Amino acid sequence: MSDHEVPFRILPRVIDLNRHFWTGGEDGELRFLRCQDDGTYVHPPSPRCPNCLGKNVSPEDVSGRATVVTYSINHQQWMPGPEVPYVVAIVEIVEQEGVRLTTNIVNCDVHAVRIGMPVRVVFEEHADGDERVWIPLFEPMKTDGEQ
Repeated sequence: MSDHEVPFRILPRVIDLNRHFWTGGEDGELRFLRCQDDGTYVHPPSPRCPNCLGKNVSPEDVSGRATVVTYSINHQQWMPGPEVPYVVAIVEIVEQEGVRLTTNIVNCDVHAVRIGMPVRVVFEEHADGDERVWIPLFEPMKTDGEQ
């Protein structure tokens, strides 16, 4: 697959509650709901803050930086999609302990991935009928001097 081919993915159902998350990539931003009363990030999206149970939540951009918490290298081609092998990982955003998402680690050798690796978000755009979604994927943080 060339660098310009986008792999098949099962796309999410976009609804008002999660639209910010799946469309933030259009602006290059990773967005989570955040409680405006106590500052808690809310993920997966929920109409209430899990900390204070308040309803005053709204989307906010985060830095896009995260840390690999755990990962697995997939060698089995279960369906059309990313070429094997590929990494399925759980990453935790730097803004709040416990806010994690399942993703793929891209743009590096699968054997270079490690727990504790600092990563940053990149987006993969997909057409879904009349809508577009941007899947948040993560790549290793570049070292000083790299672009």
